[in-house]
Amino acid sequence: MTATPASAEDFSKPFHGFAPPTTVLRDGSPASVGLDPAPIAAAVAQVRGHESAPPDGHPMYAGAVGLMGHDGKVVERDASGWALRYADATTELPRDQWVPMRDDTVFDLASVSKLFTSLAVTQLVEEGKVELESPVATYLPEFAANGKEAVTVRHLLTHTSGFTSWLPLWSKYPDKASRIKAVMDQPLTNPVGSTYLYSDLNLITLGVLVERLRGEPLDRVVAERITAPLGMSKTGYNPIDRTRTAATEYQSAPARGMVWGEVHDENAWSLGGVAGHAGVFSTADDLAVLSQALLNGGTYRGHRILSRDSVTALITNFNEAFPGDDHGLGFELNQRWYMDSLSGPRTAGHTGYTGTSIVIDFSSRSFAILLTNRVHPSRSWGSNNLARREWAGGLGQALRVRPAVGATAWSGGAANAATHTLTTPSVAVPASGARLGFDLFLDTEETDLLTLERSTDGGATWQPLPFTTRDRGGESASDGTVSGTRDRHWLQARADLPPGAQQLRWRYTTDATNLGRGVYVDGIRLTAGRAVLLDAEKSPTLLTADGWTLRSR
Repeated sequence: MTATPASAEDFSKPFHGFAPPTTVLRDGSPASVGLDPAPIAAAVAQVRGHESAPPDGHPMYAGAVGLMGHDGKVVERDASGWALRYADATTELPRDQWVPMRDDTVFDLASVSKLFTSLAVTQLVEEGKVELESPVATYLPEFAANGKEAVTVRHLLTHTSGFTSWLPLWSKYPDKASRIKAVMDQPLTNPVGSTYLYSDLNLITLGVLVERLRGEPLDRVVAERITAPLGMSKTGYNPIDRTRTAATEYQSAPARGMVWGEVHDENAWSLGGVAGHAGVFSTADDLAVLSQALLNGGTYRGHRILSRDSVTALITNFNEAFPGDDHGLGFELNQRWYMDSLSGPRTAGHTGYTGTSIVIDFSSRSFAILLTNRVHPSRSWGSNNLARREWAGGLGQALRVRPAVGATAWSGGAANAATHTLTTPSVAVPASGARLGFDLFLDTEETDLLTLERSTDGGATWQPLPFTTRDRGGESASDGTVSGTRDRHWLQARADLPPGAQQLRWRYTTDATNLGRGVYVDGIRLTAGRAVLLDAEKSPTLLTADGWTLRSR
């Protein structure tokens, strides 16, 4: 293979640095930045489709606003459904009172708010006012209560503090002061640093830390140091005009009725709508600006909110001791369950309980934002994780995988719960044996498997064929089955074949949920010494493809 430089639309040539700091978002078509428009259009249709109720069921959400960005262009922006549709948990409003979703509808971000608190903390770290490895009690002495003296700022940002997930602050304590004190007094559930456990208490504590060190309320800190410099004029806490917001849940306990224009999270509500774990309201376009600022290395339109080193820290995995729970400073990393085919070690994001999600892929300089009001009118109506995957996955599938050899490569497809095979004709291998060579691109969920197999009985039975892969000078062995990701680039694969007539096939099997960019095979060639027994690059029609397709991207 001949190495080529990274290009914006090429999933198989990832970027390792930031976008130019002068990059400013503009609207553009997918084709204008080299994307395939079909997967994006499919994602739009899928997200819209979830607004219709299945038989004997509920819609996934009343409405949604989705936005995709790539290489400095907003390539898709779609608003559909309803910002307000229901009067209570079971009853629709009269049809003329439904409020349509708009591009600029303001959403309760729920736990996506944690990112703003994390950015505020990271600014303090950058300024030398906070040390990541210092105990939280250094800055909040009262936090040391009940055995928390060793909990550091990093532990809170990465959810490894040992805190329990949640406390009923709103119902158990009478006022804001007693609720904050309850968090400071709360003992650990697990030994510090021993366990990953996502916890609102971590970010509530960090919100208090920011306020203590800045001498200002958290909402003012976020406004002055993050949203105002970036021009995010529609982002903040406690929105003034509720009619521009998406309604959330009808709540009977507490007796709030239809929550519309107020924070949905009960604990954040009981803290006055401003808390470290929840409370931020925003639009898709404002979040796009934040995403691009981070892709630019912490700056947008000449206003820097973080240094490049600080942004690098945001997306550095501090949780290597907890595989599958990759976490930077506040940002989740590499989570296929909502990032789908955009997922990777340098993909950062977060979700919110109200139905929101943000995915920022630094390797392709892309982002996918999906905002829904999935708790309107009831949280019991279910999850919108499927829609999150479809939205991020649509953008991921639109990125090109450039063939390793020639103009096309074989793609194993992008379908869940499927088995696709690519099979050679029978080949007579001489007594000296033969060598199979092919190029392999692999970006899958760990449970989506590619297996190289051989058959000596005309395809009646198949056995795995061990092979090796070479990756930038390193070599690894496989028993015939591989999965996962290899940092988004092509590998060289080799296998030795014994004598005799035999067939080979590549079998790609996916489970019921979560996809990566998929599997590609290229440059298939079988040789015995100088003799070429099979050259599928020159003669691709020799292969029998069931679910595999020849693709130029």
